[in-house]
Amino acid sequence: MRTRVLRLLRRPWTAAVAAVALVVSVLVAMPASGAAAAACRVDYTVDAWAGGYTARVRVTNLGPAVNDWRLTWTYTGDQQVTSAWNAAVTQSGASVVAVNTDWNGTLSTGGTAEFGVQGTWRSADPAPDDFALNGSSCGDDGTPPTTTPPTGTPPPTTPPATTPPPSAECGDAVICSGFEDQAGPEPSGDWRFTAPDCQGTGTVAVDSAVSHAGGRSLRVDGRAGYCNHAFVAHAADLSSVGPVLYGRMWVRHTTALPTSHVTFVSMPDSAQGGRALRVGGQNGALQWNRESDDATLPAQSPAGVALSRPLPTDGWQCLQFAVDTSAGHLDTWLGDEQVPGLHADGVPTQDVDQQWLARGSAPRPTALRLGWESYATGDDTLWFDDVAVGSAPIGC
Repeated sequence: MRTRVLRLLRRPWTAAVAAVALVVSVLVAMPASGAAAAACRVDYTVDAWAGGYTARVRVTNLGPAVNDWRLTWTYTGDQQVTSAWNAAVTQSGASVVAVNTDWNGTLSTGGTAEFGVQGTWRSADPAPDDFALNGSSCGDDGTPPTTTPPTGTPPPTTPPATTPPPSAECGDAVICSGFEDQAGPEPSGDWRFTAPDCQGTGTVAVDSAVSHAGGRSLRVDGRAGYCNHAFVAHAADLSSVGPVLYGRMWVRHTTALPTSHVTFVSMPDSAQGGRALRVGGQNGALQWNRESDDATLPAQSPAGVALSRPLPTDGWQCLQFAVDTSAGHLDTWLGDEQVPGLHADGVPTQDVDQQWLARGSAPRPTALRLGWESYATGDDTLWFDDVAVGSAPIGC
């Protein structure tokens, strides 16, 4: 008996990035006259967005029990694995190998193991169909299944004025806020003003005159100088979000990022003893900064800065990031473009993440703060809207 099943599920298009969920199940029951090769089932569930994806992989052993497992597959698109959890995953060309960890290597008959991968793609990301467990194919004849491509035309990437509130777009995100629940000018409810180190003349207010969608946003009047920290902190505890923590926010600011160091997203990090994992700018370009040792991503060399991007002024920009709390990898997108200088993949790269990886451990953000702090020059007025943080990609 040979059965092969492919199901294609579509989720609603978001404003700028279409997120799709692709589930592939390959089930084989080997005939009695077959060789001793073990049969298996693989459920490969993908959340994909423009330029990136995560995949949850569940392998079920339908053959004799094994003490260590090795799952292989081949990508037929241009996917590239950048990180993984609950398995050691390597890729050579299009071929991918996933090997169990110390604690999930035993698979009894009918037993299952689950792991995940994160990666990038450029032109195509079809699901693989040639899974093999310990060298024994999970397929029958290696013929790729056929699929019917999604029909219909995606909506325009520019959201109309009637864009629904972000709560309809965030899925199961722990934080999902368009600030529409804010009744007065002072942040309230889940959002509270905070000055993590010292407070000066910087201010934060709810703005009903400027917004990305809906009728409200968060306005920050940031002031230069070390002691002008002004943030709002969300009440949500992010310490259990993951293993990959995804953030999405729309930000608008009026002044180009300065040469000196500034921060507008600050996340207390238990891996740094509560000191912050920060998103901001330096030398006119976006950067990550680790408060405990002042390491930056990318390196602040001319070559490193050239691999980052400025934050455009006087218009709403969608900023997305992914923090792998198990492997310590980072990815960052401005709109639907992955920023090459804001990518840490575990392999030190000169002018990008060599310094970052040499000094630190995997981050574990516990909270989200939005605002402004400058360490020299750098006044700015900026707005935040449609903010989301969760365990799955959210998209713009």
